[in-house]
Amino acid sequence: MNIFKKKPARLTAFLLSIAVISSCVGISAYAAGANADRADDPVPDSGNSSKSSVGTSNLTASRDETIYVIAGADGSPQKIIVSDWIKNPAGNATLEDGADLNSVVNVKGDESYTINSDNMRVWNTEGNDLYTRGESGKELPVSLSIRYTLDGKAISPDELAGKSGKVAIRFDYTNNQYEWVEIDGKKEKISVPFVILTGMVLDNEHFKNIEVSNGRLLNDGDRTVVAGLALPGLSENLRLDDSEYSLPDFVEITADVTDFELTTTLTLATNEVFNEIDLGDADSLEELKGSMDQLTEAMEQLTNGSSALYDGLSTLLDRSGTLIAGIDQLTAGAGELADGTKALESGSAALQAGIAQLSDGLKELGSNSAALNAGAKQVFDALLSQANSQLSEAGISIPALTPDNYASVLQNLLDSIKAPAGQNPVYQKINAAVRSNEAAIRTQVTAAVRKNVLNKVLAAAGNPMTAEDYEAAAAAGNPSAAPITAALEAQMNSAGVQAMIQAETEKQIEALTQENLKTVSAQLTGLKTQLDSYNEFYKGLLAYTAGVDAANSGAGKLNEGASALVGGISDAADGAQRLSDGANELKNGSGALTDGISQLKEGAMQLSGGLKQFDEEGIQKLSNVLGDEIDGFFARLRATLDVSKDYASFADSTQTMGGAVRFIYRTDSIRTAE
Repeated sequence: MNIFKKKPARLTAFLLSIAVISSCVGISAYAAGANADRADDPVPDSGNSSKSSVGTSNLTASRDETIYVIAGADGSPQKIIVSDWIKNPAGNATLEDGADLNSVVNVKGDESYTINSDNMRVWNTEGNDLYTRGESGKELPVSLSIRYTLDGKAISPDELAGKSGKVAIRFDYTNNQYEWVEIDGKKEKISVPFVILTGMVLDNEHFKNIEVSNGRLLNDGDRTVVAGLALPGLSENLRLDDSEYSLPDFVEITADVTDFELTTTLTLATNEVFNEIDLGDADSLEELKGSMDQLTEAMEQLTNGSSALYDGLSTLLDRSGTLIAGIDQLTAGAGELADGTKALESGSAALQAGIAQLSDGLKELGSNSAALNAGAKQVFDALLSQANSQLSEAGISIPALTPDNYASVLQNLLDSIKAPAGQNPVYQKINAAVRSNEAAIRTQVTAAVRKNVLNKVLAAAGNPMTAEDYEAAAAAGNPSAAPITAALEAQMNSAGVQAMIQAETEKQIEALTQENLKTVSAQLTGLKTQLDSYNEFYKGLLAYTAGVDAANSGAGKLNEGASALVGGISDAADGAQRLSDGANELKNGSGALTDGISQLKEGAMQLSGGLKQFDEEGIQKLSNVLGDEIDGFFARLRATLDVSKDYASFADSTQTMGGAVRFIYRTDSIRTAE
């Protein structure tokens, strides 16, 4: 289904798709338009007006922020959890954190903080990165509203559970985050641009004839993955005419349903995709057209990469079942231990039996460690294999990437790209590829120079003919064109004109080389970031399984010395109860692990489908109509991108650190009472 409603007279929505996609593959967009200057908010805030100010103490720090919104089935937020990765590349001993959060904890280290006079946390980082989590009661920048109808009539989620009929589920998104900026002398409200992806998995036994507006469906025979896309507030930012174009601000799913139930829905909202776009100072439409071939190739690579990500997450999800089974066994053993300690007053034999059961449970959990580690290693190897293949296909010769060397190899390659041309093998390879088209480039340059020389010859001769008149006369063999032709050819063959053609040709070759070099650098940076993220997960998993093995060993020793604990019956009973409670918490949390991996898998499929949709409906169609109406569009686009870059944190209203921010909404399930 088309995302954009299109009429032939307008191009604005298609140019938007170019801008969004270009940020993902590192290609700059160029267009004409007036600059959009910043202005303070002229009226009192009626929404979430984002402000930007950078503190001097945190110039080298940045924040990677993920906000998890636990929502009801109607989309209303019930709990907001903020997970922050505060990066400290300069190794500062202290960092100021202005995040307005409750119940803040350090989730990966033991670094502590104090509160300064400005009511900000001052972390004693010891030169490390920080990983924190807290809760927030702030208003979200994007409000989610979910409405349900059954056979055309509104119905609540609780009433809908177990019902059958024609069901419609509509997701509406309201953009609450904006700034006031000055465009062409007027102050206007520009919303922070968010890309919204909503997805769910529907059981084909209960859902038939599924349709989605502004989205895509993927059916594997048993389940249907639904993925929808929205861009709330962007039409207003760009002043698109709704009668000719509309960017989606809602997603609606309809289906014929039997015994309705819905496990959950996931929604991702982020402005990161817009933050990478750099329009620069170029205003040549011809340059934008010339980038289309490169954009199409990069789009194909990005789509293939998203499919590989989905395959890797599928493998990880399959392996997570083994972990959950082991945790269930641990919970059962801990419960039996707690029951046994309560009966210690009548005999110590029950205590020893309970500890033996705990030991058995830990042994079985530990027996799964090798399979879990192997599965994670398989995913890592698959990612590295794909990266090696892509680099080889691109003609980049480096040592094969491994978990131990990929970071240094890719960093060395990135450093080499920054080297001078004579010492930069990547530059030389790209330059050679561009120079292979030197004849075509020279032909274009020569045509442009010839046109200018012709106009000068006509003016010098006092000839009333226009360039078009001359071309027609020359083509017809009219004798009146002969003197002009002779003069024109003489000028074109002159040393000065030929030198000018050569210089301009070299200039164009160098410009194309630099443009492609930037694209390669951005793609390599993205690859390294992806591998770094998975490497961190992989190391954490190895540490976890090692801990399970250590716990297994300790349980065996505990069983051997159980008889010595009889004298401490009361203390042992309390400890066993705490162990049972902790095991239950671990079991409850294990479901969230599987849900999270499942949601990541579904999100990866939504990303892959969305990228294919952008390619089919934006990129492939753009080349047929590009060039009609783009003047004036980029002034608003520049303002939108500037506002997006200002919004770097949800929790920290002072915006003291740059970085990335994304929101993940998870809704409650809808089920009949058991």
